[in-house]
Amino acid sequence: MITKRRLRLGSGLILFVFVLTHLTNHALGLISLEAMEAGQHYFLLAWRNPVGTTLFLGALLVHMMFALHSVYTRRRLKMSIGEALQLILGFAAPVLLVSHILGTRAAMQSFGTTDTYTYVLMAIWVDNPMSGIRQTAATLVVWVHACIGIYYWLRLKPWFARSLPWLYGLALLVPVLGLLGFAAAGRTVGRILADDPGIRLDIQIDTNAPTAEQIEFLHLLEAQILLGLAALLLLTLFARGIRLHLERRRGIVRIRYPEGRNISVPPGTTILEASQLNDIPHASVCGGRGRCSTCRVRVNGPLDNLPPPDESELKVLHRVGAAPDVRLACQTRPTEDISVTPLLPPNAGPRDGFAKSAAMQGQEQEIAILFADIRGFTSFSEQKLPYDVVFVLNRYFRSMGEAIEQAGGRVDKFIGDGIMALFGVDANAADGATSALLAAQGMSAQLDELNRLLEADLPSPLRIGIGIHVGPAIVGEMGYGPAISVTAIGDTVNTAARLEAKTKDFGAQLIVSEQLAALGQLETAGLRSEEIEVRGRREPMSIYVFDDAKELDGRFGDSRKKRETQPASA
Repeated sequence: MITKRRLRLGSGLILFVFVLTHLTNHALGLISLEAMEAGQHYFLLAWRNPVGTTLFLGALLVHMMFALHSVYTRRRLKMSIGEALQLILGFAAPVLLVSHILGTRAAMQSFGTTDTYTYVLMAIWVDNPMSGIRQTAATLVVWVHACIGIYYWLRLKPWFARSLPWLYGLALLVPVLGLLGFAAAGRTVGRILADDPGIRLDIQIDTNAPTAEQIEFLHLLEAQILLGLAALLLLTLFARGIRLHLERRRGIVRIRYPEGRNISVPPGTTILEASQLNDIPHASVCGGRGRCSTCRVRVNGPLDNLPPPDESELKVLHRVGAAPDVRLACQTRPTEDISVTPLLPPNAGPRDGFAKSAAMQGQEQEIAILFADIRGFTSFSEQKLPYDVVFVLNRYFRSMGEAIEQAGGRVDKFIGDGIMALFGVDANAADGATSALLAAQGMSAQLDELNRLLEADLPSPLRIGIGIHVGPAIVGEMGYGPAISVTAIGDTVNTAARLEAKTKDFGAQLIVSEQLAALGQLETAGLRSEEIEVRGRREPMSIYVFDDAKELDGRFGDSRKKRETQPASA
């Protein structure tokens, strides 16, 4: 089924390919005028046939109708800079191009003119340089408009960020080479006419150039077309005003947002338009085209009063794994009062339009948490230059991070000289507990290796304390802007941090909770066991204390989990 979105995208892509091939033909002027003429033969072969002509003219008409439709359907004309630029350039393109189209395609159809590059360049480069300037401006306008549209389409693709430098390079290279070729060929024609003025008549005869009366007819036709375009735009704005007036007379729909914000809008207004009309910040990466899903909202209440989502909206909602009570704000037009909650912050970016696992979106799950901290590092940092402190810390973080990742954990964050790591986020609590024990064993081995390598830089060997606990925690992507990361919050996190702090009291390198020892299948016979009071917990907590985490070797997990941890090479 061909939807409006696909029709608009398809028409835009056809016009983009036309412009791309045209500019590529222009670029041949950097080689020679003859190369341009030869390239034009293949260009016309592709586009001046019944199929190519129908595709081009049909795409041009459809794209212009969609531009007028977007103006008609808008509740307000305020928009982002990118959207405004794309719309303005879209309307400016036919104004700048109509003269060129009439002088080439229309002259060929009406008068039998053969619009060779030599003929065109003589007309707009030599005889009327202002036409050459307008043609250059038209090229830039059309290309920038096309690139904005391509950017809005492709930026939601997973590979777009990786390909961005190449795409930017092509976006700059194609028009620059095309315009340079156009200018080079124009100078060539100018030199030919200057050397032999009689060639002008030969060109006019060979191409059957329009007469003065025919040129006057084309100028008159151009003026009529421009007036028609202006009338279409004014008529669209007038119809838009009538539609808004009639909608206001039909009554209002109340939309309730979080924090008690209530607004009233005419029926038929999308939730996103309602937010924009009332200056409520609302994410919308694709500009309300129903592609990115960043405007999605949770409907608080029954869904029966909402029009059902169409096929396009369902496809996007399915892509992001949305719950049944989630809708796209840009596609949902409530007809009765409704309460909604936007699900993404107003500054959401393209990456937020991709599906995320439940853990990334936020859920409670049982995981293992590890905290580690360097003992006595404050006194060390006071005795060393800042450069030395940073150097040692970075080597330490690298060694500990490698041990954590090799064990299957995820480094959550570095806090001063401390580390927080998560285990079992993408697995289960038992695997997470085993991986956390394996990581502690590896961290101890890595620390010994690091102390050996940095012996000349350290006044005394580095010592660490590690605390590990397992239990329920809320896991998800949290933060703001570039500082967003997967993290965990809850009592389990606080308890693990306090176990790490208790290593100071026991003079130990590692403390693990009884719950983690059980899930990690730790053989506890002969281990030092203690009961401690943990702030925030009502009952004492049983723990196991290790003077050296390497004592874990061979004590936990099944045969598949027991693997030797080798220190990473420095």
